[in-house]
Amino acid sequence: MNATAHPDDLLDERALSKLRWRCRRGLLENDLFIERFFARYESGLTVRQADALGLLMDLSDNDLLDLLLGRKAPQDDLARDDVTRVLGMLRATRQSA
Repeated sequence: MNATAHPDDLLDERALSKLRWRCRRGLLENDLFIERFFARYESGLTVRQADALGLLMDLSDNDLLDLLLGRKAPQDDLARDDVTRVLGMLRATRQSA
């Protein structure tokens, strides 16, 4: 997100706003996961988590939904600890619905 920020720094308000905008999706199901994610975690999101979420947002809506529902596992560039953690955070919001 920010080249000068440390990965464990919290996101500033501007970066958080940009991330929220970037996370807007075409599938309602994905939007529900993402809205719940931000409702629960936005005040404590780090730069590292935002970068991982950004990688997930590069996916098509259907591929993202498959990951969120556990139909598929992260592969290739997404098979990283930070992405897996954020994916777990997104999935955890499903239980609170």
